[in-house]
Amino acid sequence: MSKRTRSVRDMILIALFTALIAIAGQIYIPLTVVPITLQTMIVLLAGSVLGARKGAMSMVVLILLVAVGAPVLSEGKSGLPALVGPTAGYIWSWPIAAFLIGWITERIAPQLRVWKMVLVHLFAGSIIIFAFGISWLHFMAGLDWGKAVAVGLLPFIPGDVAKLLLASFIAPALYRAYPIIQPRKAS
Repeated sequence: MSKRTRSVRDMILIALFTALIAIAGQIYIPLTVVPITLQTMIVLLAGSVLGARKGAMSMVVLILLVAVGAPVLSEGKSGLPALVGPTAGYIWSWPIAAFLIGWITERIAPQLRVWKMVLVHLFAGSIIIFAFGISWLHFMAGLDWGKAVAVGLLPFIPGDVAKLLLASFIAPALYRAYPIIQPRKAS
C-alpha cells in the first residue's frame, strides 16, 4: 500500500472514530453531574483499533469540534463551557487514554486475546478516564473527594464494566474481520 493510500485511509479512520464518538454522545442517560454515554467505549475502541497516534488524534479532533461549538457531547454540550465544566476532566482524558491503549495494543496486537484487551482497556483506559474525571470534579468543580467518587465513579461501574468487556470483544473481532486496521507499531 502506498504512503498516500495509507494516509487517506488513516484520515478516514480518524474521521470515522470522531464521528462515532460524536454519535455516542447523543445517546445518553442524564444522571447526576455526569451523564452515562457510550463515549467511553468508543475511546477504548479508538485506541485499540486505530493505535496510539491515530486513536489520540480522533479524540483531539473531537475536542476541537467541541471547542468551535459543535454539539457533539451529551445533552448537546459544546464550546468553552463543556471544556471547563464539571465533566471536562473526562473529556480531556480521552486522547491520553486512547494513546495509552493504542501504544500498548501496538505492542501486543499479534498475540492479542480478549483477556489481554480487558486488562489494557481497564488499566490504560477506564482507570485513566476516571482518574482525570474524578480529579477534575474535586479540584475544578469543588467537590470533596468522597462526593467526586460518589457522582463521578460509583454510578458508572456496572455500565463501564459492560462497555469495557464489549470493547474488548469487538477489537479482536475487528482485527480478524479487517486485518488491515490492526494497529502496528509506528516506524
